[in-house]
Amino acid sequence: MAAQGRKNVHGKAGVRFKAGYTKSKHENKLRTLATSLVEVERVTVTSGMVKELKTIADHLVTLGKRGDLHARRQAASVLKSKEALAKVFGELATRYASRNGGYTRAIKAGVRKGDNAQVVIVEFVK
Repeated sequence: MAAQGRKNVHGKAGVRFKAGYTKSKHENKLRTLATSLVEVERVTVTSGMVKELKTIADHLVTLGKRGDLHARRQAASVLKSKEALAKVFGELATRYASRNGGYTRAIKAGVRKGDNAQVVIVEFVK
């Protein structure tokens, strides 16, 4: 067995304890899903991503309703395209102007064939 204090180093034992899926990869995946959700208004994800995705999407709509420059910059730090940013501050902000929260819904859609993972459809409420 390799020395206990040396993790993530190349050598006789190789890299043994390095996680393959990091926090930055997870955050990047959430940003991509949020951008797709804004652009298409409906996205299919696994059940583990639903809560975080709904939180981010609802916060983006709240920023769009606020509409000031600081809110636009905060939304731009999450979204990956200018088209999605324009849609948040244009179409979505006006659609949900009279609604206080609850802009998204999650509908269970069964299981995925390949790995039997629970699949959920996340969409904006009309």
